[in-house]
Amino acid sequence: MRPRLLLLPALALAAGVLTAPAAAADQRPVDVRFATFNASLNRGAAGQLVTDLSTPDNAQAREVAEVIQRNRPDVLLINEFDYVPDNAAADLFRENYLQHGQNGARPIDYPYAFTAPANTGVPTGFDLNRDGRLGTGDDAHGFGLFEGQYGMLVLSKYPIDERAARTFQTFRWADMPGAMLPDDPATPAPRDWYSPEILDVLRLSSKSHWDVPIRIGRSDVHFLVSHPTPPTFDGPEDRNGTRNHDEIRFWADYLTPGRGGYIYDDAGRRGGLTPGARFVVAGDNNSDPNDGDSVPGAIQQLLYAPRVIDTWPGSVGGHRAADEQGGANAGHGTPAYFDTADFNDEAPGNLRVDYVLPSRGLVPTGGGVFWPVTGSPLARLNDASDHHLVRVDVRVSGR
Repeated sequence: MRPRLLLLPALALAAGVLTAPAAAADQRPVDVRFATFNASLNRGAAGQLVTDLSTPDNAQAREVAEVIQRNRPDVLLINEFDYVPDNAAADLFRENYLQHGQNGARPIDYPYAFTAPANTGVPTGFDLNRDGRLGTGDDAHGFGLFEGQYGMLVLSKYPIDERAARTFQTFRWADMPGAMLPDDPATPAPRDWYSPEILDVLRLSSKSHWDVPIRIGRSDVHFLVSHPTPPTFDGPEDRNGTRNHDEIRFWADYLTPGRGGYIYDDAGRRGGLTPGARFVVAGDNNSDPNDGDSVPGAIQQLLYAPRVIDTWPGSVGGHRAADEQGGANAGHGTPAYFDTADFNDEAPGNLRVDYVLPSRGLVPTGGGVFWPVTGSPLARLNDASDHHLVRVDVRVSGR
C-alpha cells in the first residue's frame, strides 16, 4: 500500500480553521511543535533511573537530552521512561540534563510535567503466557520486571490541566465491544486463550492511555498518548498482536464521535472525547502500515480515523539507513523515508512505528523524523535509542 501523501495547503483548508487578523493577542494563532520520542530511558531495576539521573554525567541521558534540545518540541511524550511517583525522575531529567546545554545545543526548559502509574510489572496473579510459572514479567498486566518499568512522561512548555487529565490504566480489555481477544489454536472455541477468570481482571493498556489537556491560549489541545505492546514475543495465539491492535483501536474509538461510549477512565467517568475537541495523538504504537508483525490494519484504525490528519513526517537519514543496512528493508512496502525505528536488519527491519497525529481544527505546518544521515556531525545521536524523535508542527488558533 502506498502512503497517502497530503499537501499542507489542502490540509489547512480541510482543517476548517478560521484565522482573524484583527483577533485579540491571546486569540492569535500559535505555532506549536508536538513530538514523541521512545528514548529507552528504562532500567532493569526499580530506582536505577533515579540513580542514573541524579548526576549530570549519564552518557545515554545526555544524548537523549541533546536530541530533545536539537529538536526543541513544545509538547513532548517520552516513551520508556520508568515511572517514579511525584515526578521525581522527571525533575532530575529536567534539572540535570535538559536545562544544561549538551554538546553546544541550547538548554530547554519544560515548566510542566505529567506522569502517572503504568501497568508494566503490575501482577495479574495468572500465568498469562502458559509457561508454567507465575509472577514473571509476562504475567503482569504489561510486561515489566517491576511496576512502572517502560513508563511514560509528558513534558510541556504550556500549562497542563492535571485536574482534567484522564488516565485509563485499569480499563479492562474484555470491556471493549468486539475486542480482538487471542485465540487458543488447540481448541475449537474462538478467542479463548484467556479464561473468563483472567478476562475479569486483565487490563487493555500494556502501559496506560492518557488524555492530557494542554492549555494553549484560551483553549485546550488534548494530548492523547500511549505505548501499545509490541506485536511479538508470543506464539500462534498472537496475544500481543491482538492486544496491540486493540490498544490502537482504543484511541480511534475515543476520538471518534459516537464510538467511545463504552470507555471509562480510572476515576469512573465514562465516554470518549467531546465532539469538536482538538487533539494530537502521539506515541510508539509498535505498528507499521505495511511491514512488521502487527495485525494487518492495526495502525490504519488511527491513520484513517475521520478526524485524524496524517502528515507523514520523514527523513533522508531513514531512507539512507535502509539502503545501507539492506536485509528486510529491501522488501518493505512503507517507503524508508518514513521509518522511525532502527530494528534488526534481518527481521523486522526498520519500521514506521512512532506517530504524531493532529486533529482537524489544527493546521499542520511542518514536521520530520530526527534521523541524521551517516557521517553527519549529529549522526552520533542515532545511538541514543533504537527509535527516532518524531515531530509535527501545528498552528493552533484561538477560540
